[in-house]
Amino acid sequence: MKCTRIWIAALILLLTIACLPVTAAEPIGGNQGWLSVHCNVDGAQVYFDGKYQGEITGGILTIAVYSTGTPYKSYIVSKSGYNTYTGSIPYMPGIGETENLFATLNPVVPTTQAVIGGNQGWYTVNCNVNGATVMFDNQVVGTITQGTLTVPVYTTGTPYKTYTVSMNGYLPYTAPMPSVPAAGQTVTLYATLNLAPATSPVPAPTKSPLPIWILLIGIGIAGTLAVRNMRN
Repeated sequence: MKCTRIWIAALILLLTIACLPVTAAEPIGGNQGWLSVHCNVDGAQVYFDGKYQGEITGGILTIAVYSTGTPYKSYIVSKSGYNTYTGSIPYMPGIGETENLFATLNPVVPTTQAVIGGNQGWYTVNCNVNGATVMFDNQVVGTITQGTLTVPVYTTGTPYKTYTVSMNGYLPYTAPMPSVPAAGQTVTLYATLNLAPATSPVPAPTKSPLPIWILLIGIGIAGTLAVRNMRN
């Protein structure tokens, strides 16, 4: 009789374990912290390692980052009419932590052509996404309008080395400058932005389906034990 009760208890335990929910695997990226960028100019655009993150609103922009993700190393804050600010990210926040970053933008001081010196040429950037931001050596020079942006440069100025075109929701495009335009010359640049991969939603916990053969075996064992118990 005691043995029969033990078998019935073991069977109930087996069926209970089989019906327990199986928690879905933790999504790639793990738990998160935050990077908060503080700036004195609302509407300024923020970039982490050249990737657009958003605009300053109310003096701050907070971005969620994952503890197991690739750490960011630098940030850029820029707005037309202001000198671009570039800073380093000392460390990535841990789970539940916030790392505060600060940027002060100063208005660009107008200069005359005589001070800049030399004649000018132009860079024309062609892109497939209107509204994309264009940077020369991490300095914002404008946005794409109707598929293009023309930027004047001076032949006696320090030559740019790279250009980057970025837009929220797209992978940024970076390439070296092919050449420096001579006086009166235009150098054409091209950038094709591709959509960033969509983030997969976190799957909800699901219950492990109970195989039919386990149910049949369980029913059979329970029936056999019940018959034996009645005979005893």
